[in-house]
Amino acid sequence: MAVVDRREQVLHAAAQSFSLFGYKATTMDQVAKIANVGKGTIYTFFENKEELFDEILLGAIRELRRRAEAEIHAERPFFENVYQALDAILEFREEHELFIKLSQELRDIGTLQAKAALFKVESVVLEFLERVIRESMDKGAIRQGSPEVIAFGMLKLFIALTGEWEMHHEPMSKEELKRHMFTFLTEGFTAAP
Repeated sequence: MAVVDRREQVLHAAAQSFSLFGYKATTMDQVAKIANVGKGTIYTFFENKEELFDEILLGAIRELRRRAEAEIHAERPFFENVYQALDAILEFREEHELFIKLSQELRDIGTLQAKAALFKVESVVLEFLERVIRESMDKGAIRQGSPEVIAFGMLKLFIALTGEWEMHHEPMSKEELKRHMFTFLTEGFTAAP
């Protein structure tokens, strides 16, 4: 088998292990067993577990970014683009077992690597939103403001309405969520005079 095939085999096994067991419980022995290679083979490609994990995480982040970018269309209004991108990001995070496991590990154990990984993911999402906001401001599609603050507020509102809301209420449909997000972000709650 070619060297590239072995590396991919190790990466696939590592993604599986981190997704099943989390960062803390994954060992190089487990990865080697899942990949059906000797542990030494892993070390020919990756110096340690941290480096292997970073490679897996970066691959997942690239895919997350690709999905979000695919939702931005020049002919659509700003809000529609941002909402569709946030929805794609949420769906990706919910279906990607690694993110689910890291969230559980952070909640249950407080592993620093899980916290750092989820922070990286959030940072990438915020950078993406900031860029979309800046571009929309430059085109005059939305009024001027702080892209960093707007991106942070939008993301936290979206997370609160999709995750935290469900702790105390029935989940919202996508249309309800979209309507509430639109109201918060574009109309506000002040009655028109």
